[in-house]
Amino acid sequence: MARTESVMLELGTQAPDFKLMDVRTGHLLGLKDVRGEKGTLIMFICNHCPFVKHVSDELVRLANDYRPLGFGSAAIMSNDVVNYPDDAPEKMQEVAMKHQYSFPYLYDGTQQIAKAYHAACTPDFFLFDEDLKLIYRGQLDDSRPGNGIHPSGRDLREAMDAVLNNRPVSANQKPSIGCNIKWAG
Repeated sequence: MARTESVMLELGTQAPDFKLMDVRTGHLLGLKDVRGEKGTLIMFICNHCPFVKHVSDELVRLANDYRPLGFGSAAIMSNDVVNYPDDAPEKMQEVAMKHQYSFPYLYDGTQQIAKAYHAACTPDFFLFDEDLKLIYRGQLDDSRPGNGIHPSGRDLREAMDAVLNNRPVSANQKPSIGCNIKWAG
């Protein structure tokens, strides 16, 4: 399994807006629709990646834990579905139902949103503050498929907890590692 690191986008970067279909509901959603009053988590994931499968239950726990505390979240799938049909919108809907995704699962068919966020791998995480400025990008935690570490969301949770406790988010952030985004063409 190929391992690709996330691009460490510059902290302070403004969250790019989007308008994408939520495969769970069929509705178009934008950044303003998923934004939280304390912060907003944008996750790039897909269905077939073993790195995403490894953490998908933790993603649901994390979103459920932090939603009542003022964090919005959404997952975006940007892979080329022609060459990776397991990531097609109807399959996305199946995965969202199976794992009980409590957050929108958005389809980026043009891949323009992945490019705007400089997403490089799945999973790739971007946490924005209340003003939609980037305060964390990188890994969920140190767990990887087969390394014996149970997914806890530690790194991302520490960043979200810092926001809740009015502390600065540590700039010492590790890139995420996962499957590369499957670019079309």
